[in-house]
Amino acid sequence: MFNIVLVEPEIPQNTGNISRTCACTGAKLHIVKPMGFEITDAKLKRAGLDYWDKLDLTYYDNLDDFFARNKGGRFFYLSKKAAKRYTDVEFRDNDYLVFGKETKGLPEHLIFSNPETALRIPMSTGLRSLNLSNTVALVLYEALRQTGFIRLV
Repeated sequence: MFNIVLVEPEIPQNTGNISRTCACTGAKLHIVKPMGFEITDAKLKRAGLDYWDKLDLTYYDNLDDFFARNKGGRFFYLSKKAAKRYTDVEFRDNDYLVFGKETKGLPEHLIFSNPETALRIPMSTGLRSLNLSNTVALVLYEALRQTGFIRLV
């Protein structure tokens, strides 16, 4: 099982889509607060459809809380500011794939103090970013491909 970590997500539809992706792949979802919406938001529920009861979900008060409760994990930090491509690493079962908020990404200290595990998705110059839910799906499925789609049919 992989771990998807959303740090301070802001758009309910993205989080709903990511929740559905996690449920369909068996990935655990970790949400680091604060969020830019209420978990009862209709847009969030609609995007996740009827998969909420199949989702393994944990909330954290902040990044310190997240790291304290997940010691010993192997963390990959996704950012357009990273030098290494997401295809340049070997993912393993139980890895944590950490994604930042839609408007600002991850805190820079996570990216620059972890150059070996900070990853980017190549894209055209001058463009800001890919959609967060698309980014999560892309990287998660690469990790699943590398590990032989364990536990999936």
